[in-house]
Amino acid sequence: MRIKDLKKEKNAIILAHNYVRPEIQDIADFVGDSLELALKASKVDADLILFCGVDFMAETIAILNPSKKVLVPDIATCSLAQMLDTDSLLDYKKLYPDAKVVLYINTLAKHKIYADAICTSSNAPEIVDSMDSDKVLFGPDINLARYVANKTSKEIIPVPRYGFCSTHYQITINDLSTAVKKHPNAEIVVHPECTEDIQKKADVIASTSGIIRYCKRSNKEEFLIGTEIGLIHRLKREMPDKEFYMISKFSVCPSMKIHTLDKIERALKTEIINVTIDKNIASKAVIPIKRMIEITSN
Repeated sequence: MRIKDLKKEKNAIILAHNYVRPEIQDIADFVGDSLELALKASKVDADLILFCGVDFMAETIAILNPSKKVLVPDIATCSLAQMLDTDSLLDYKKLYPDAKVVLYINTLAKHKIYADAICTSSNAPEIVDSMDSDKVLFGPDINLARYVANKTSKEIIPVPRYGFCSTHYQITINDLSTAVKKHPNAEIVVHPECTEDIQKKADVIASTSGIIRYCKRSNKEEFLIGTEIGLIHRLKREMPDKEFYMISKFSVCPSMKIHTLDKIERALKTEIINVTIDKNIASKAVIPIKRMIEITSN
């Protein structure tokens, strides 16, 4: 395969998120969720990193690897990350000067610089609990904020009040009711970016890799999955003896599907598109990212 030859020639590694196309997951050196990718990126031994996923993830990998070249096959924008704006965040910081700021990794580097720590969907309650304040400004996903609020004694103040993942909003309570009727014995396992009504009906709420780990441990044979459809490929590949059904067939992230094998080959050949972060922003954004890694590693 040409991609394999190019990787060897350029000492490159391919990292991919659980939501990208199945064929890309199959050729990647490592596939994981946001936390796993951040941890992997902090220990990469390669000259070149090709990342398949959305913009904020690529930024995080570039920030953690300032001496390496980080490429993406195409520009993939996360709409959730775009919902946080600088003015709103700074206004909230003025309004709650004693509150610590925990920002979801689904934010751009220019906003991470204002955080005390970054979190992912898998470690958000742990990160929030580690803050030495009773109030925590948390953004930008309102549904993850609600999930965290139920897991901690701290007061969670969502920033903004309306941030959401449009892909997880495609999973509706009507979809879930229909799926449960079709598969009454299946466990309901969903991502915390799902809406509150979906979370309340779920048996388990977890990150993408948390979903995988839970399904491996469970003695159940059938699962209703509430997250982006790309996770089904990995679930079926790693657990061929179990059955997985999407709650909604419409929970597709267009940005996660923008990368293709042809684009990966082109990126490795030309070594563009480069992910570059302003050095001043990167030097500040790396602090809360490393704080997350430190807390999670303890």
